Amino acid sequence: MAFKSLKIGKHIIDIPIVQGGMGVGISWDKLAGNVSKEGGLGVISSVGTGYYEDKAYVQRLVAERPLEVHNFYSKDALFKIFENARNVCGDKPLACNVLYAINDYGRVVTDACEAGANIIITGAGLPTNMPEFTADYPDVALVPIVSSAKALKIICKRWEKRYGRLPDAVILEGPKSGGHQGFTYEQCALDENQLENLVKPVVEEAALWGGMPVIAAGGIWDKADIDEMLALGASGVQMGTRFIGTHECDAHSNFKDVLLGAKEEDIILMGSPVGYPARGVRTNLTGLVERREGPAIKCISNCVAPCHRGVEAKEVGFCIADRLSDAYEGNLELGLFFSGTNGYRITEIISVKELMKKLTEGE
Repeated sequence: MAFKSLKIGKHIIDIPIVQGGMGVGISWDKLAGNVSKEGGLGVISSVGTGYYEDKAYVQRLVAERPLEVHNFYSKDALFKIFENARNVCGDKPLACNVLYAINDYGRVVTDACEAGANIIITGAGLPTNMPEFTADYPDVALVPIVSSAKALKIICKRWEKRYGRLPDAVILEGPKSGGHQGFTYEQCALDENQLENLVKPVVEEAALWGGMPVIAAGGIWDKADIDEMLALGASGVQMGTRFIGTHECDAHSNFKDVLLGAKEEDIILMGSPVGYPARGVRTNLTGLVERREGPAIKCISNCVAPCHRGVEAKEVGFCIADRLSDAYEGNLELGLFFSGTNGYRITEIISVKELMKKLTEGE
């Protein structure tokens, strides 16, 4: 059975597959542009754009890292990423993922709108003031990420009261996703929080607010998983990790090799300076952190508000900006390699076109 298209605000996604926003530099122009070109929704990550094209758009570096927020979240680099992605996908819809926990959240959302994003996606916190920063861009669709019906209700109530609008769609992310989770360590394992048990209550909550599309995310791997989510009432799915296994993914070849070499037990939950547990691959870095022997924490880029200028980084044992950017640059010793629970299932690198064919037609 063919998939139905997905409507997000004024934008039509031919194939209801949203490519997850992955930073630093895992989903930039090449990956996002090609996913949109092939009929899905490509999502550009706004995290760490200062590292784009070997830090060509950074005004000042310290220890070869972008200094402060305006350089780490470089507006000029984000514009160039969108320009290059547009060269690939033309006028097909393109989204930008902007984490709510970052410093300069409002500025980066506005930058993304100016750069040409059709859709803004935000997770890592409840984006209760998200519409405030897109008031001058009425055609830009807004999509929060939630982990429960309660979270969606809170967002809808506040958006309607403050801004007279509602989300154009909502991404429901279960605890099998890569990167930061919307649950505590303990909650990630509870049956009630598994994606298949969350879809129905979130779809029911969405129906109370006009029936916005619900996009299911976290642990989705193949067409059978997509079919299951659509049967449960979702209008589409978001997939991140599987897109890392594509030639067009902007990740370093070493990053792809880490997943190609990973076993199921290598993918673990870990602490994070962002304040949420995060899922990634057990590597040399995670061993250093567990032994409290990790690299020095200097907070050069000042990336996320919950870290309090390195205070939380010192608590958990690593700077997330530095370690994610090390992964982007292929540093196997100190890189932090995020992955969903299925990352170990990547066994080959294929094209985005071939992957989309597998996801729509089956393996």
